[in-house]
Amino acid sequence: MQDAAIGHRFLAAQAIAREAGQTMRRRFLDRSSFTLKFKGRQDYLTEVDGEVEAMVKGRLAGAFPGDGLIGEEGGAAPGAAGAGVWVIDPIDGTANFARGIPHFCISIAYVLAGQIEIGVIYDPMMDEMFAGRRGGGASLNGARMEVTSQSEMTASTIEIGWNMRSGMAGYHALVGKVIEAGAGVMRCGSGALGVAYVAAGRIDAYLEQHMNAWDVLAGLCLVTEAGGVVNDFLARDGLTRGNEVLASGPVLAPGLSQLSGIALAQRG
Repeated sequence: MQDAAIGHRFLAAQAIAREAGQTMRRRFLDRSSFTLKFKGRQDYLTEVDGEVEAMVKGRLAGAFPGDGLIGEEGGAAPGAAGAGVWVIDPIDGTANFARGIPHFCISIAYVLAGQIEIGVIYDPMMDEMFAGRRGGGASLNGARMEVTSQSEMTASTIEIGWNMRSGMAGYHALVGKVIEAGAGVMRCGSGALGVAYVAAGRIDAYLEQHMNAWDVLAGLCLVTEAGGVVNDFLARDGLTRGNEVLASGPVLAPGLSQLSGIALAQRG
């Protein structure tokens, strides 16, 4: 695909994310405007998730009718042969959104021929636009982002995400290993923002034993373009089945790979 076509999609993704974010912000501030449901144990859902996803898919389908679409709430729509696919999480951090905690975002990625070409994450409560495209760097509200060069585990801050799919025993073991190595550990409830914070140099790494593609592809693009290191998330059918996640500054990455058992992507 021509560079101009990717550039057009990159700008469109940011504009659509910002529009969606304003809807999210308005509904968040009006607690009476939505109801809370559960898809499963600790798996929060509001009608805002579906409404935002439908709006984003509609905008993208109208602008790029040949592209495929994968969303957390509405499943997948195949694109034309050889076309790329948009991967969308309308609200990453729904539990925070539902409980009145202003730490959530929209995440939009564009994948073409096995490569994450575009990653856009927008936090409407902080008005922060994290945006990156393959080979073009990553930015936060237009300013270039860089991951940290932290080399000491004992001075690092690492977010370790948790979910019901991977089980508590493995999570406890991973947290224990990282803490024993001397790192500070946190969990804030939005994996997409956690990975974006690695790209922005706010934290040193993000680990999780399983994430779905819509939660993390945009963030992985940001980290790579900000000079960081990630695992090969798209391996083993990660696009449809999800995968484990390691996103880190380059110095800590080998040690975290050894601790977690998550192999780093081979750099070409």
